[in-house]
Amino acid sequence: MDKKEMAELIDIDGLSSDIEVVTYLNSDDDKRQYVVYTKGEVQEETGNQVIYIAKIIPDGNNFRLEEITDDVEWIDVQHLLKAIANTQPKES
Repeated sequence: MDKKEMAELIDIDGLSSDIEVVTYLNSDDDKRQYVVYTKGEVQEETGNQVIYIAKIIPDGNNFRLEEITDDVEWIDVQHLLKAIANTQPKES
């Protein structure tokens, strides 16, 4: 079983919470990096786990997560996610 990658998320109010990193995404030009993560929340209606996606911004020795607010950037991120979802392991 793979070990889960955990990280500490500190919000703008200074409150800390543990998150589980699901995966990282790099833009096609490798100029932007994103993180897909979960806080362990489950949607009541579907029972699916809630995931979040944020842009990673270097900030000194730490990293800051920034909400994706640009529609064009969000479309790019959706394409990156679809590429992962459509990757099938090769049959031998």
